[in-house]
Amino acid sequence: MHWIDEGLILSAKKFGENSVILHALTKEHGRHAGLVRGGSGKRLRGILQPGNHVGLRWQSRLSDHLGNYSVEAKSSMGAMLFDQPLNLVAASSALSLLEKVLPEREIHGGLFDATLLLMTNLTKDIEHWGPLLVRWELGLLTELGYGLDLSECAATGLKEDLIYVSPKSGCAVSRGAGEPYRARLLSLPEFLLPGTGEGNDNRQLSHIAAGLQLTGYFIHKNLLPHYGKESLPARERFVSALERRAKSEA
Repeated sequence: MHWIDEGLILSAKKFGENSVILHALTKEHGRHAGLVRGGSGKRLRGILQPGNHVGLRWQSRLSDHLGNYSVEAKSSMGAMLFDQPLNLVAASSALSLLEKVLPEREIHGGLFDATLLLMTNLTKDIEHWGPLLVRWELGLLTELGYGLDLSECAATGLKEDLIYVSPKSGCAVSRGAGEPYRARLLSLPEFLLPGTGEGNDNRQLSHIAAGLQLTGYFIHKNLLPHYGKESLPARERFVSALERRAKSEA
């Protein structure tokens, strides 16, 4: 059996003398692995870099086998981000998160499109892609059944002056209702509110960092416990680098 699809490379790990096991997020077949024969050779090495958008042909005798991949280049993310270290580590953060938490072969076409959009926008300034990355992590939580409700205050039902998120319920909380408990609540950046535009004030690095702190809390709470060791080193490196840059520009 076989299929043809497009995918984003999540990782390529050497296998044997000259092959690699390729993990990719595909549009119609989910997170899917396959063997690329000769993948460690010079001809394919550049194509099989994480973040690259590729055409894939998978074939195997049985559907539950690892199978073999044939790979065709579409676009090279590594080449585009070569001289942008913060953007590159952000891409690594997103890709490693997908490889960690997505169930294998479970279809997530919308998530594929959103990830491809994120990768394309990572070539721009962080003020543009930073909020997009935070929204992408919120979308990932929603896709896996752990979405946050930021539409109204969980305590009062009001839709105005929402500045907190409850760590227990994942729901927004207004300034007035949350004031007595603010030390226990998470900060809600304004750019995450429904219908909010992306003004310059909403795209400051400190606001992006607050958004990542919010999504990171629920990723660690709801996703990682299902996947063994609770660690995301690539994301931790990205958040640390972003926080250092925010302090230097404050």
